[in-house]
Amino acid sequence: MKIATWNVNSIRSRLEQVLEWLQTNPVDVLCLQETKVIDKDFPLQPFLDIGYNLYISGQKSYNGVAIFSRLPMTDISTGFAPILGTDIVGEFDEQKRLITGIIADIRIVNLYIPNGSEVGSDKYNYKLNWLKLLQEYLKIIIDKSPNLCVCGDFNIAPDDRDIHNPKAFKNQIMASPAERQALQEIVALGFSDAFRIFTDEGGHFSWWDYRTGGFRQNRGWRIDHHYLSLSLCDRAKSCTIDKTPRQLTKPSDHAPVIVEI
Repeated sequence: MKIATWNVNSIRSRLEQVLEWLQTNPVDVLCLQETKVIDKDFPLQPFLDIGYNLYISGQKSYNGVAIFSRLPMTDISTGFAPILGTDIVGEFDEQKRLITGIIADIRIVNLYIPNGSEVGSDKYNYKLNWLKLLQEYLKIIIDKSPNLCVCGDFNIAPDDRDIHNPKAFKNQIMASPAERQALQEIVALGFSDAFRIFTDEGGHFSWWDYRTGGFRQNRGWRIDHHYLSLSLCDRAKSCTIDKTPRQLTKPSDHAPVIVEI
């Protein structure tokens, strides 16, 4: 089974690019982030026409997540509340950032983790609190579904290998100690970074800033991840980053990341 994650930075803006990529790369599951469209306006039909089932959770202009799957999925839910309850979750489900479902014997959790803006800001604190909720959510989910793939745009570079110039971004957003520690605590629940199972060296990125020729000069970050539970690690065959869509005219600033299980 091939599972891809891709922050498309607006599904309507990138509709043709996503369709073309799926026709060239007919993955079993595609997890999207930053769809930026309310559910009733999501362009469903083109993807239904090429054989995908669609599960979506969106909002206007911001955020939004979706899962496309060749086989129908079961036990679909969105947000933290179905697992943690509305009293605990409060306002954190207002932004559409999490969708999950089961395909075959694998539960997939598709995430769009907040960016955080800048260290010490209100948005940064929101991000850290969101990550705490995610940790509690996954503690419960992994007990119920031991074959678990947690993927998406994490907006965190796990270590300095994952940044083109780590010294320049030391203690900055997406690389701060608190963010990295929060991610490490999630991984410690029983996950492995699928990309690092197969590739140890640095210089491999999934996001490049639109500004200052970031992609052309490979000034990127690896912030899009697949985290596999231990039972799935034994079944993993590969994990790759496809930079081809980033070379297109008016692309997303992210590239798809594909794990094969």
